[in-house]
Amino acid sequence: MKLTLILTGKTKSGYLLEGVDDYLKRIRRYAPLSVETIPDLKVSRKMNTEEVKKQEGKQILQRLKPADHVILLDERGKRFSSEAFALYLQGLEGRTGQTVFVVGGAYGFSEEVYDRCDQKISLSDMTFSHQMVRLVFSEQLYRAYTILNGEPYHHK
Repeated sequence: MKLTLILTGKTKSGYLLEGVDDYLKRIRRYAPLSVETIPDLKVSRKMNTEEVKKQEGKQILQRLKPADHVILLDERGKRFSSEAFALYLQGLEGRTGQTVFVVGGAYGFSEEVYDRCDQKISLSDMTFSHQMVRLVFSEQLYRAYTILNGEPYHHK
């Protein structure tokens, strides 16, 4: 299964970037993974949050192909335990197109992106910054692969 991770804006904190990069390298041992980063918008004072989401949404939608299975990381999405997420990931195997996970910007997603997505998943009932989500999700994706491969990274 080919995976793509779309990130809205650059990871700014060095410690987050280092952690995300480490987990992405580890994940690539299990599956082909590409990362696409949407450039930060030049936000003016006149732009409201809806306009920011709409502009970011256009850039997200431009990167998607019709056969892609699009999963948004969204606070209103389905929640999983680590083991259940591993099984969910395993269930995505064999789909046509690639599986695309999308991390939105600080204000979330536009309605157009919600309309295009196939599923939404949530990492927690807590709210994380869109920068922190990158690290938490990449660790959970790596953890899922180690669970599926019976490796000792995950402890019960």
